[in-house]
Amino acid sequence: MQLCSDQPPPIPRRTANYPPSLWDDFCIQSLPDSSLNAAQVDRWEKLKEDVRQSIHDEKNDIIELLDLIDGLCQIGVSYHFESEIKNMLLRVGSSFEILSNILKNNLHGCALLFRLLREHGINVPNLSVDVLLGGFKNESGGFKHNIASDIKGMLSLYEASYLAGEGEKELDEAFEFASKHLTNYLKEPLFVNLQLHEQVNHAMELPLHWRIPRLHMRWFIDAYERQDKMNPELLEFAKLDFNMVQSLHKKELKEMSRWWRNLGLDGDAFNFARDRLMEIYLFSLECTFEPRFWRCRKMMTKISCIVTIIDDIYDIYGLLDELELFTEAIDEWKITTQKLPNYMERTLTALFNTMDDIACTISMEKGLDILPHLKQAWRDICKSYLVEARWYYAGYTPTLNEYFENAWVTVTIPLLLTSAHCASEELTEDALNSFEFYPEVARHSSMLTRLYDDLGTSMDELQRGDVPKSIQCHMNESKVSESVARDHIKRLIKKHWKLMNTEHIVASNFEDSFKRYVLNLPRMTHFLYQHGDGYGKPSHETRDMIISLLIKPIPL
Repeated sequence: MQLCSDQPPPIPRRTANYPPSLWDDFCIQSLPDSSLNAAQVDRWEKLKEDVRQSIHDEKNDIIELLDLIDGLCQIGVSYHFESEIKNMLLRVGSSFEILSNILKNNLHGCALLFRLLREHGINVPNLSVDVLLGGFKNESGGFKHNIASDIKGMLSLYEASYLAGEGEKELDEAFEFASKHLTNYLKEPLFVNLQLHEQVNHAMELPLHWRIPRLHMRWFIDAYERQDKMNPELLEFAKLDFNMVQSLHKKELKEMSRWWRNLGLDGDAFNFARDRLMEIYLFSLECTFEPRFWRCRKMMTKISCIVTIIDDIYDIYGLLDELELFTEAIDEWKITTQKLPNYMERTLTALFNTMDDIACTISMEKGLDILPHLKQAWRDICKSYLVEARWYYAGYTPTLNEYFENAWVTVTIPLLLTSAHCASEELTEDALNSFEFYPEVARHSSMLTRLYDDLGTSMDELQRGDVPKSIQCHMNESKVSESVARDHIKRLIKKHWKLMNTEHIVASNFEDSFKRYVLNLPRMTHFLYQHGDGYGKPSHETRDMIISLLIKPIPL
């Protein structure tokens, strides 16, 4: 005989079957310390001053100087010499005599100067793309065929073309010309210069402007060591600096892991959600790896951990009536009197307490009230999450434009960029009060992140019954195949990179942490999702990057 029970049957809820974290707190706390010893620190200090002197060495040929600046950037130590580098580029760009020597017949020098000026946000009047590249074009406006054999120049032209803004057709032509001849170069059976071949192959796989900085630096250190004209002192300094910064990152990671385990958003009540503290911290350090951005890294790690839980509540676990109440609580910034499920109350408590702690710290240290900005960003993202939840429960497939108007917010970039702005060391009261929700450059950064995310995760999300993503919206609206829709998304990626390049120059008045996040969030997303969902289901590429950047120091 079966006994009756007064308890209602459990409510069926969706699951994404996310695997558990590969990096528990014990594992993180056990990471060995890799700090430099006293002798290594002294050596690091001496080498840093030697490098500084080399920037000011008047014996340097101007092309050698540009190569040195580019090398400092790619090898990961340019942050020590930001004022020197910017002053040097301003001097080069404003000197007619120096420019005349570069423009005469050096394609590599012209393209490299253009890229460095754009990367550092330096606008030189009268130094247009046409002026820089005009000497390498024929009377009909096309590139001269004889420059195609200059592989180093072709590589520099190819990398520079990715800094193109909207409407810069000369750089579009440069990309087509350079990529064609570099592709042919890689097909040649014999290579005279193995180092140059390695650089070309690396660039054709993914251009420098689209790469995540810290991982590229780690690759470049190894590649630089194999170069014929390698400077052994610069190499030694880069290795010491990498290990020094890595030891700092390990200490921050351990602190963040203790915070995360004490927050209480784990256990059986949250087994539906992604536990990705290690990947999130990696995300934060890739956006701002430099030691001076420690506050930003910690703040962004905390916000990203919590928003990942909330994202999974809306996407997977929450029922529609629960999500309506949850969104209302966020909007009012308090736990409402209406009964919320325990897992939602715990999430809200963790969110409110964490944001209050962050805002209180900034208030005590800088006298600025950032809490209203954080609240607004959280309200916006949760309201957009709710729109997607309503679409799901209604079985509605939005048009592509409808989807994008909501999805550029749900990809979390507006929340993260607002937080990066508030966490900036340079933040002033005027900058805080004048912040716009949301600047145009933030929208392009968000769109790129959304497009990369959808290319990598849409099939997994459809299998568990999520709302259609951009690929499916375009397939449904335009009646095209998946491959055609994916090609359309890839074209949009190129379009928004150009738009963001243009806006990034305009956004030069923003704080450094904000500008770094604008560029690096899409770059990091591209890496995580280029082989599938490297965040929800961390791949070996994600694991390998964690090991090389956070665990293993470079042998000296």
